[in-house]
Amino acid sequence: MSNLLSDLLGERDYLLADGATGTNMMGMGLPVGQAPDLWNLDRPENVTRLHEGFIGVGADIILTNTFGANRDRLKLDQADGRAREINEAGARIARAAADAAGRPVVVAGSIGPTGELLEPYGTLSKGEAEATFAEQAQALAQGGVDVLWIETIFAFDELAAAVAAASRTGLPVTSTITFDTVGRTMMGDTPEKARKFIQTLVPQPIAFGANCGVGPATLIDTVCRVRRSGQDSDVLIAKGNCGVPQMIGGEIVYSGNEEIMARYARLARDAGARIIGGCCGTTPTHLKAIAEALVGYEPGPIPDADVIEAALGPINAPAPGAS
Repeated sequence: MSNLLSDLLGERDYLLADGATGTNMMGMGLPVGQAPDLWNLDRPENVTRLHEGFIGVGADIILTNTFGANRDRLKLDQADGRAREINEAGARIARAAADAAGRPVVVAGSIGPTGELLEPYGTLSKGEAEATFAEQAQALAQGGVDVLWIETIFAFDELAAAVAAASRTGLPVTSTITFDTVGRTMMGDTPEKARKFIQTLVPQPIAFGANCGVGPATLIDTVCRVRRSGQDSDVLIAKGNCGVPQMIGGEIVYSGNEEIMARYARLARDAGARIIGGCCGTTPTHLKAIAEALVGYEPGPIPDADVIEAALGPINAPAPGAS
């Protein structure tokens, strides 16, 4: 079935995804601890401004401001009863920004983890997880997204529940998993194991890869490992943080700059990624550097650890607050 994301991938070697949502909104005045998703209702003009900033520097894909807009996470803000409203609003805001771009821009409905562990590790049942994800996915579809973008997942059982729920809408699905220090998920799974697990999902995501994590070096190493264990036809996503997060003065600050993100972008292409963007700390200025670095760039061989670390620093960088 034809869809805008697949159509653009069929026309181009790579697509540019957007950057961070939460950290940029903090820069706009989002109070510490408040869910960014609430701004879809309370400050929609700021959400629009962020989307327009990324589109203005060349983003082909923008993610809705709905990463934490599932009923389980919204309980923390006593907004779980407004999940549908928040997701529909987020989708419509992004849709309007994309439609005003004057060129094709994919609207990806961002779906993050529930924040709970599934049984037997936690108390959330598979059925409850699917119901939570289905509510969010259906609202995003109603709001006009082109694709459902499941991101920052660290548990395979939760990913399976999210994909099953999202697929009920009939929209295409993508997924990204987060790998932290020593190249594993929080549950201890490797990129190679993740690639094998993704092969078992029905339906198959039309693109998959990694996002967030410790820093761009770890992200690139992860994508390389997925690529080596996969197939040439895989559409890989790289959406790494802007440098390594560091705790400075009680706040998390990202160490990256435009030069680092430009290097990261080219290494992502070398690794085989066809969808490249940024995650935490990535501003429109950083995304502009990524876009410029990729224009006319001919990918080289899949980089090894020495090449990655020479360009981006240690692959196994310490986590925030670690000594």
